[in-house]
Amino acid sequence: MNSKEKEIALASIISRHPFPVMGNAEAGLAMLQEDVERRLEKAETNGALLGDVLGTTLRIAGGRSLLDPQASIFPTWDAWVTAMQVGSAVFATATTTEDHVVCRIAHKDRTFPATGGHRHVNPGTWLTAFYLAAACRERERLTALCKVPVSLLRENGSAFPEYYYIWIDTLQTYWQGGTGLGDKLVAAINATDPETVADPVPVQHLIYPPMEMLHRILRDDREGFGRALTNAVEWHKRYWSHESRETQLAGAVAIAPLAMACFAHDAGFPIEVESEYLPAALIGRNWCGEFPT
Repeated sequence: MNSKEKEIALASIISRHPFPVMGNAEAGLAMLQEDVERRLEKAETNGALLGDVLGTTLRIAGGRSLLDPQASIFPTWDAWVTAMQVGSAVFATATTTEDHVVCRIAHKDRTFPATGGHRHVNPGTWLTAFYLAAACRERERLTALCKVPVSLLRENGSAFPEYYYIWIDTLQTYWQGGTGLGDKLVAAINATDPETVADPVPVQHLIYPPMEMLHRILRDDREGFGRALTNAVEWHKRYWSHESRETQLAGAVAIAPLAMACFAHDAGFPIEVESEYLPAALIGRNWCGEFPT
């Protein structure tokens, strides 16, 4: 490994950075939920709008997690499930061979037209959808996402660095039990070398950490995984606590480390890091199976 492996001392509790006091938070979240319903109705005639809906559902999930850091109450779980459903629907509509697809979102079966590739069918959205499906333990959705061709993610012309595509190929290979996984993971890690990437800060703080976590899972290195998880959460905190980002709901939960922690938990790894960035009920599968998703 390179200099990115410099470790932060293992800590069992990592507090979330301060967010501004949310006045009437429930009212604000209710307004966002109404916006989601309006957008979903429009998406039933223009499936590409699902990408915009995803952003709003993620804000709701982040807001819910500020109020309920452990995801111990149903509305928080429901918010994460809805975001997961929308993320998966973006790619279901993009890859269907039919003229429409039925997706369950927010407790309703909804019909969306096929879209093919569009601006939201990109590596960033795919990773978000994958991490959400992992956190919600949606095996069928994970498998469907892993059948999305990496070539499709390149088609819309978005300027994503190559390491995104290598990492996605690695995750698809991991989930599907494909060959060459080790080489692909090494290639993904090497592609994020801070000395070669254009913008090393988000890469070191957000992109690389889940790669290191997966590396430890594959090696069945439980102690190393604990250190990698600690590093990942600390780096997430450092990135999102910067004064230019500290109020953004995207920083409320460390979604990529959360997904890797869920994989590790299900493989029997002890999860010894406690943090508001890692909703404990999601890691522990507490809500899985409570209602049809």
